[in-house]
Amino acid sequence: MTAVGHHMGFAFSDRGIRLSRMRVPWTRGATSGALLLVLGAWAAIVPFIGPYLNFAYTPATNSAWNWTAARGWFEVAPGAAAFAGGLLLLGSTNRAVTIAGSWLGIAGGAWLIVGPSLTGVLNQSIGTPDPTSSTSVQALEALFFFYAVGALILLLAAAALGRLSVQSVRGVAVAEQRAAAEAAAEAAPPTAPVGGEAPHPSASQSEPTYPPPETGNG
Repeated sequence: MTAVGHHMGFAFSDRGIRLSRMRVPWTRGATSGALLLVLGAWAAIVPFIGPYLNFAYTPATNSAWNWTAARGWFEVAPGAAAFAGGLLLLGSTNRAVTIAGSWLGIAGGAWLIVGPSLTGVLNQSIGTPDPTSSTSVQALEALFFFYAVGALILLLAAAALGRLSVQSVRGVAVAEQRAAAEAAAEAAPPTAPVGGEAPHPSASQSEPTYPPPETGNG
């Protein structure tokens, strides 16, 4: 049986369609995964290295690697979620795994955007942009610590989720090629081992008799 794509002239086997539901081409989420790795690492590390760049939040705007519980919950945790989602997108071809990676990225990006508004409800304080900085730098600090980074992570993860949730013609074609290659490998006759034993003589060949027959003297 074959299934024909909607408004397309391609025909695919049922096996290829089933395989494409479980697996996706590696390139489908690779770009989003790589960008999520970078953005997630930045979101998790920037509160600790910001003072090196004169780009920091209170408390301890002049001290790098200053840990607080609020930084753990509102910056490290969402950054780690986005980073883990990027790893899953970049390293897996399983559709379920890559979709889970997309959702991790979505959760991390959304928390970076929404989290700062909930600090009072959760009795936590993420501090404020460095009060000694100019107004423009303070605005950039808020964007690059939370809102802009969170929005980019959310956008990339949501785009990856949309791409991975659709069973594309290319994905089915790749699955068809994989299935055809596996079938060809199973049907191929076994090859003789290199440097192995010589093949046994065929039944038509006569084996010498021992001892050899005596010959007359003439």
